Amino acid sequence: MPQNREQGTASYLRAGRLIAVMLLALVFATPVAPAFAQAAGQVHVRIVKAGLLVGGGVGSGTLTYRGKAYRFRITGMSFGITAGATVGRFDGWASGIREIGDFAGTYSSVGGGFALVGGVNGVHLRNEKGVTIVMQGPKAGLELAANISQITISLK
Repeated sequence: MPQNREQGTASYLRAGRLIAVMLLALVFATPVAPAFAQAAGQVHVRIVKAGLLVGGGVGSGTLTYRGKAYRFRITGMSFGITAGATVGRFDGWASGIREIGDFAGTYSSVGGGFALVGGVNGVHLRNEKGVTIVMQGPKAGLELAANISQITISLK
């Protein structure tokens, strides 16, 4: 009789382990929805820049966030080696937005670029609220730049 009891206990332990493994597999197989604070928005921008040593730019764009389109305005200054004028269109993503008001603010970037009639440009920006924007796209014009930029985005 002691041997039967040991066999019964062993089979209960195996069944318990099997159930535990199946539950873990189910937990890890379930798709995880992103947290509300982690939603990303799609960004489209058109900007005109010009400068000689100190550059400036203005533009506008649209942020598509949680199914809604938000129009915004961009103004910016760059300090460093800047010469020329360009027109650019950028597409990319904004992340770290907890609420739509977080998107507006002052963004900083350090970078450079070169365009002779046409080229491709990329930008990585971050504001004081932790929102990060990564964009790239074509630009046309003539520009040589190696600078620090500060860009202000305001929602319309």
